[in-house]
Amino acid sequence: MRLDQLLAHYQIPRKEIKQSLAKRQILVDGLAATKLSQNVDTGLQEVRWKDQVLTDCSHHYFLLHKPQGLVTATKDAQHSTVLDLLRTEDRPPKIYPIGRLDRDTTGLLLLTDNGPLGFQLLHPQYHIEKEYAATVNGPLEPAHIEEFQEGITFLDGRKCKPAKLEILSSSLTESQALVTLSEGKFHQVKKMFLAIGVKVTALKRVQFGDFTLDSDLAEGQYRPLNQEELKIIKNYLEKSG
Repeated sequence: MRLDQLLAHYQIPRKEIKQSLAKRQILVDGLAATKLSQNVDTGLQEVRWKDQVLTDCSHHYFLLHKPQGLVTATKDAQHSTVLDLLRTEDRPPKIYPIGRLDRDTTGLLLLTDNGPLGFQLLHPQYHIEKEYAATVNGPLEPAHIEEFQEGITFLDGRKCKPAKLEILSSSLTESQALVTLSEGKFHQVKKMFLAIGVKVTALKRVQFGDFTLDSDLAEGQYRPLNQEELKIIKNYLEKSG
């Protein structure tokens, strides 16, 4: 939640909020806030206005192993969504998936009801890297590694930022690789491989920033973030200040 929204929740007048910011009377973990657009979570941070500790802004964070066939959305007229996997008690009103995975793509997906967090994690200025495990229907060669490093040019002429390609296995009929990139263009990984002459037959996101998919978390399962992962979220919140 934005800091100004939290303060407004306590029915503090807008004028007084601005005055408090200027007088350094709004503290987040003991430090004076510098902007009202700062993203905060009172479950992870201590937020004070003057001498009052504000507590009414604790968010939820989940890591989900997305299976095939589900849409990464809060609602869809034709298909089930990733939110349909959540128990009723784990579905606060404003929960949503951060970013998107194609309907046929599996893997790591973060869910939260902290509205500004998704925008922050997906904004280009933060350069959050995503790693995908890909299976393609043809051979991969060392020259392809260099092409990914230089930035793949799509068949329509658009060029991607440099990406990392690690070839795990290669044969005439099937190859496996890891792809790491910081962009999020529509169907990007699939289009990158098409540009070098092979088609993706399976795609799984295994890492998103500092978050890694658990090897023992089956498709369709999810869990709350652990304490170490909540520290990562807190670091992102501090960057928004």
